[in-house]
Amino acid sequence: MDSLSGISFFVQAAETRSFSEAGRNLGVSSSAVGKSVSRLEERLGVRLLHRSTRSITLTAEGALFLERCRRILCELQAAEWELSETQQAPMGRLRISLPLVGRLVMPALTAFMHRYSAIELDIDFSDRLVDVIEEGFDVVMRTGEPADSRLMSRPLGNYRLQLVASPTYLARRGTPAVPADLEHHVCLQHKFPSTGKFEAWPLKRGEDVSQWAVPASMVCNTTEALMDVAIAGLGIACLPDFMVRQAIERGELASVLDTHVTHQGTFRLLWPSSKQLAPKLRVFIDFMAEALFAPKAVA
Repeated sequence: MDSLSGISFFVQAAETRSFSEAGRNLGVSSSAVGKSVSRLEERLGVRLLHRSTRSITLTAEGALFLERCRRILCELQAAEWELSETQQAPMGRLRISLPLVGRLVMPALTAFMHRYSAIELDIDFSDRLVDVIEEGFDVVMRTGEPADSRLMSRPLGNYRLQLVASPTYLARRGTPAVPADLEHHVCLQHKFPSTGKFEAWPLKRGEDVSQWAVPASMVCNTTEALMDVAIAGLGIACLPDFMVRQAIERGELASVLDTHVTHQGTFRLLWPSSKQLAPKLRVFIDFMAEALFAPKAVA
């Protein structure tokens, strides 16, 4: 406990650049802060602060130690928060960033809102790669492997892309047997709104298709519109399986070139590792992990 006290006193002194100000914040005398920091320096065998009659400044070693100490105190605060909040009902505002997959997430989100009416959801639907920490999000959902070491993650479920067309279109234009056949079909392509780039069709490309690209007979920045156009019999679209599953079961769409498509994706929730896991965030993570890829959203 003496070590934790010394760390707390050191962080306050380093941030305020004053033993007196640190003492006022901590409710102790300036001399108590100075003595605590001196004992910490003696124990570590290194000087952390330069003292003068007017101010104190960090040494190079002190600056390095300060970052570690901040993380230690943050983890301690998070542990205390979790213990103190366990008996309280989840409530408050939750800022979330979600990909543009409303047909997947909305059933789970509406079920969550029914169950946790005291939690206010502030949702940003976007395909861009947001900076979770800098932009102040509590949690985001994205695909792929997490690349930011500052974030914690939890997988929610897998999906794959499929090429689909309506039976009426295939009866009229024929069913493609190999990827190269797409060159003679109406291809409905998805363009990412934030970048303007086309979403690549995950086709296995052999020697026979190395010299051609999937034609863009129609381009749209929403997958929902592409699905509607495909169901209307106007072309072939590349869409996630969770979006087209029911349409395929109803006979409105048929999957094509299955053996030539290779894709596997994972949806994950990401949140700041230093963030206090408040009850509202904890229940959201647990609920989405349970409900998102369930046959029916949890009520």
